[in-house]
Amino acid sequence: MRIASTVLSSLATALIASAVGHAQAAEPYYNPANAASSSGMTTAYELFKTIGCPGRGILEAPCAGPVAAKPVAPIAAPAPVPAPAPAAKSAPVVVKVLDSDGDGVPDDKDRCPDTPKGAKVNAQGCELDGDGDGVVDRLDKCPTTPAGRSVNAQGCELDGDGDGVVDALDKCPTTPAGRAVNAEGCELDGDGDGVVDALDKCPTTPAGHKVNSEGCDLDGDGDGVIDSADQCPTTPAGDRVDNKGCSLPTVLNLKGVNFDNNKDTLRPDAAAILDDAVATLKRYPALKVEVAGHTDSANSDAYNLDLSQRRAKTVLDYFVAQGVEADRLSAKGYGEAEPIADNATADGRFKNRRVELRSQN
Repeated sequence: MRIASTVLSSLATALIASAVGHAQAAEPYYNPANAASSSGMTTAYELFKTIGCPGRGILEAPCAGPVAAKPVAPIAAPAPVPAPAPAAKSAPVVVKVLDSDGDGVPDDKDRCPDTPKGAKVNAQGCELDGDGDGVVDRLDKCPTTPAGRSVNAQGCELDGDGDGVVDALDKCPTTPAGRAVNAEGCELDGDGDGVVDALDKCPTTPAGHKVNSEGCDLDGDGDGVIDSADQCPTTPAGDRVDNKGCSLPTVLNLKGVNFDNNKDTLRPDAAAILDDAVATLKRYPALKVEVAGHTDSANSDAYNLDLSQRRAKTVLDYFVAQGVEADRLSAKGYGEAEPIADNATADGRFKNRRVELRSQN
């Protein structure tokens, strides 16, 4: 057992020695660089070249030195390439924005590129149109037209008949030129008879009266007295009528025109009756009449004849003062010769003190 152990030990020593020898043959000289040394090398390594040799003691044979490398000719450094010249600084590029019409909106965004100089525009470069009527504010003479209204080239609402009321509000859109109209564009009708003033020949017809196409009261029998006042609405054609529309008799007694005893002055209640007679005389401008005066029998014939003449003259003067032509009138006194009532009674005598109109043609 002891012999086997000794043999194994010897083999091991031989193997190690062989390996060390091989390593000494293969290993180059060990460069004992030492970064911690002031020289960068281990101190005195030249004296003891065993330093750094694997498996060598200090006093043993040193390791072979490293094979000196053959000097290699230095490779010439390439010629320096000259640095490129610095590029010249280029001027900053200025991008010019075109605005052909000078309205402040670039052409590429301008939907109205021909806007007149100085006109105010919106973000699209188009002129402002505050009321949206299609006429720009610069040309719009009616800048507050309500939305949706039709307008003319000046931006004002249309007025087809030129009456001053725009078509949108005009209830009478075909009013003839020059006619006065109300706020609805319809002609004025002052008396409300349905005939406009421009055509109304009787512009003061009382309310509610029926009128003809000329705006005048109806006169069914054509006697000149309107139906609403005609007490004789079927007077024969051509008859002269009084103010009540009734045919004039040859002798018209002015009932109510009476005189006090021995007086030739008119009583206050005579005026209305005489005014009716004036209207009748004016309706027939060719009619000539005699104003006949009468008395009762209370005095002498001569006295009564003179008194009746004065009474006739009083009535004639009244007619002339009211506009009846004097050459159509004459006055004559008949005294007590033509009584119409009994002179024996006071009432009869009052009735006999009268005036009549007698037609002369």
